[in-house]
Amino acid sequence: MPDHPPTNDGSWRHQLGSPDFPPEPNRYHLYVGLFCPFAHRVLLTRELKGLQRFLPVSIVKPYPKEGGGWRFPATDEEYPGSTVDHLFQSQFLHDLYFRSDSTYQGKYSVPVLWDKKTNQIVNNESEDIMRMLNTVFNDFLPSNDTARRELDFYPSDLRPLIDEISAWMMPNLNSGVYRAGFAETQKSYEENCRIVFATLDRLETRLSNKPRNIYILGSRITEIDLKLYTTLVRFDAIYQQHFKLMMGSIRHNYPHLHRWLKHMYWKVAGVKETTDFKHIKENYSKSHADVNPKAITPLGPEPNIEDWTEEDEQWKREAERD
Repeated sequence: MPDHPPTNDGSWRHQLGSPDFPPEPNRYHLYVGLFCPFAHRVLLTRELKGLQRFLPVSIVKPYPKEGGGWRFPATDEEYPGSTVDHLFQSQFLHDLYFRSDSTYQGKYSVPVLWDKKTNQIVNNESEDIMRMLNTVFNDFLPSNDTARRELDFYPSDLRPLIDEISAWMMPNLNSGVYRAGFAETQKSYEENCRIVFATLDRLETRLSNKPRNIYILGSRITEIDLKLYTTLVRFDAIYQQHFKLMMGSIRHNYPHLHRWLKHMYWKVAGVKETTDFKHIKENYSKSHADVNPKAITPLGPEPNIEDWTEEDEQWKREAERD
């Protein structure tokens, strides 16, 4: 078995398509949590690319986290949406990490891409896994499934722009909500909260300046849409109150981002199907005792995502004609 230990920061960064990890149907297994926005972006890639039959998945429960970390249910019925560990019947996610490296001392996070042939973790960095799944199984898709074969979330002509936006969106918004929510001082909270909303303002302005953009960068869905969706779909539902991000909501203060979010949820097949608000809300409200000591899960907003209206549909028809 090739020796592929994690890097010093606790990440496995090995690549599908390399000599040690060639793309093979059913050789690999994906571990995710439906609550985690970083695992969600990988699950979205798998769903939209149609890789379900090549890449099976196991799903941890959204809580509890204390006493051993993320864990699997004893049965698929114990917590709907979660599954047993289909490979090893593990109780905890950390069992996988120690199975791959018995001396591992880092964090136990999702997503995890596992190699069944060599019995080890390939990668546990969400952007890496997204980009691998974007292309590595294309040759195994049905020859007549042209749409999925050609679907490219990281196209060469848009890579400079994708990288540019990711460079500020990831730290300031995707991770920025956590910096605000877990801040230890008033000063740190206020600084990070304002950074989050300044980043939302920047994205809103981008869409308002290009009102016919169906997706963030135009007519094509890219990884920017996937990365942004998994944060914004959680924003009104849990981040706003749980992380004290009270300076605005997506549905009331960001009309262009709100319509974009509704379009992603209602009109992009596979997006709604990977979004589980029960997992999302119960994870945050019941796993962060320092933030929410009574572990009460809040009601609202209702509905979780507002309806796609006839006015929205008319806008989309006009945008597609342009």
